[in-house]
Amino acid sequence: IAMWLVLWWKYIPVLVIISKMFFAGVSLFAALGFLLYGGRLFLMLQRFPVESKGRQNKLQEVGYVTVMCSSCFLVRCIMMCFDAFDKAADLNVLNHPVLNFIYYLVCLINISSCF
Repeated sequence: IAMWLVLWWKYIPVLVIISKMFFAGVSLFAALGFLLYGGRLFLMLQRFPVESKGRQNKLQEVGYVTVMCSSCFLVRCIMMCFDAFDKAADLNVLNHPVLNFIYYLVCLINISSCF
């Protein structure tokens, strides 16, 4: 929070890069968290008896959610790293409500279409 307060008060280019890399790191840890939790849940469901009702459906569902969420966060991490060092790859669309709407609409459609 202190870093963003300093940026709000005075623009320091190095602090902007550190801020973007921080968000990239958060996205990377979120991707790893989804992989760890989803992988453990997937392995736990595989140990259930084969004759359990809905076992195969839950295995597919957990697998899809794990892959989609972790890949989305991993792509966000990579894009945030590009954004930190390349001015043309700016991901900050908060000042453009139409671009922000399109971004979230495309993301939600892609994720919901997989289920």
